[in-house]
Amino acid sequence: MPELVLPRAVTRIIELLEEKGFEAYAVGGCVRDCLLGETPLDWDITTSASPADVKRIFNRTIDTGIAHGTVTVRMYGGSYEVTTYRIDGDYSDGRHPDSVTYTAELAEDLKRRDFTINAMAFHGNRGLVDLFGGMDDLKKGIIRCVGEPESRFGEDALRMLRAIRFSARLGFDIAPDTYAAIKKLCGTISKVSAERIRDELLKLITSDHPDRLLLVYESGLSSVFFPELDRMFATEQNTPHHYTDVGHHTLAVLEALPADDILRLAGLLHDIAKPLSRKTDHKGRDHFTGHPVAGENLSIDIMKRLKLDNATIAKVSRLVRFHDERLIPSSVNARRLAARFAGDMEGLFELKRADIAAQSDYMREDKLKAVDQLEEFYKESKNCGDCLEISQLAITGRDIIELGIDRGPEIGRLLGLLLMETVDDPDMNTRERLLQRVGELIA
Repeated sequence: MPELVLPRAVTRIIELLEEKGFEAYAVGGCVRDCLLGETPLDWDITTSASPADVKRIFNRTIDTGIAHGTVTVRMYGGSYEVTTYRIDGDYSDGRHPDSVTYTAELAEDLKRRDFTINAMAFHGNRGLVDLFGGMDDLKKGIIRCVGEPESRFGEDALRMLRAIRFSARLGFDIAPDTYAAIKKLCGTISKVSAERIRDELLKLITSDHPDRLLLVYESGLSSVFFPELDRMFATEQNTPHHYTDVGHHTLAVLEALPADDILRLAGLLHDIAKPLSRKTDHKGRDHFTGHPVAGENLSIDIMKRLKLDNATIAKVSRLVRFHDERLIPSSVNARRLAARFAGDMEGLFELKRADIAAQSDYMREDKLKAVDQLEEFYKESKNCGDCLEISQLAITGRDIIELGIDRGPEIGRLLGLLLMETVDDPDMNTRERLLQRVGELIA
């Protein structure tokens, strides 16, 4: 394991606390990441000093979590959370401790933490404090609860999803007793807010091992907050284009995509409506006619349920709607697709390639070739300055209003018609010709 060296600011915070007679250690994820050879995004410090003591010792502090003993200390231009050793009371709501009791014992603080790999502390002089075998679990690649798994998950049900997320991020296995507790208590994830579930789910699917999403399904967690995922795993695809069910196909798409929030969400949701669209013909072949359009609507509902922002919802749902567009390579078809899609074309091509890579070998080379060719036509049109969106038209809505058309949806309709005609004939994109055409359309 790499040598653990504390940043200057963390060392100084610990020194100042100890000069006043208190203990202090770096703790949790920052210690774990350093031991894995990674650079921590944040540094957390745990101490025997009370929040009031911390605020007295340091000049620049912020009460970020004072109710639970956390004060943010500003040092050398950075922010560092300093939390008092504490013992949590009962978790009657399965989310927050009913009470917090400060303690002078580091061991009491460490044993309330979720997983052994997150329950280690480090001091520059005293070294590593590892009371629960976190280092051994790091070496073996295991996610294991501190103490009794059912107790840890009973304190905060989100920890069940966090266990799978850490498994996905690190490529670790989940200890059998920890996973058994997840399966037993999966229903209690209903106590967790949509926002917290969303954040863990995004971290999971954008990890190096997004296929660990399978554990969310197999553990029973998704049946509570994402039942559409369960239906995907239950939907076979009896067609030459596929070799597995919709769920496993989706996992393969996620693995083939870059670790980008928008693309991975689109990959997760691109076939979300296939279970609702499946029809089997007299030969036993399945068809999923209309699933992109239905998927656009269903993906919007799911993302709203998970409290995603409107910009993300718009981008992802658009990719879902267009992911299965038939590609006939030509310059005009590339322009038409770009105009209709009105989004990140590079992202759409990425999703198309990942979707094809996760299908059977049937016609794969032809499909990929069509994507490549259409992308080249698109790039040529873009580089030539062809009009691919309404904002590139040589006239604006104001020009149409000056022709006597009232403000309202008719302006948008006319601009849309002009765009599609200009896409088919790029030479039409001049002010004179477009104004003439508007005159013809409203005559």
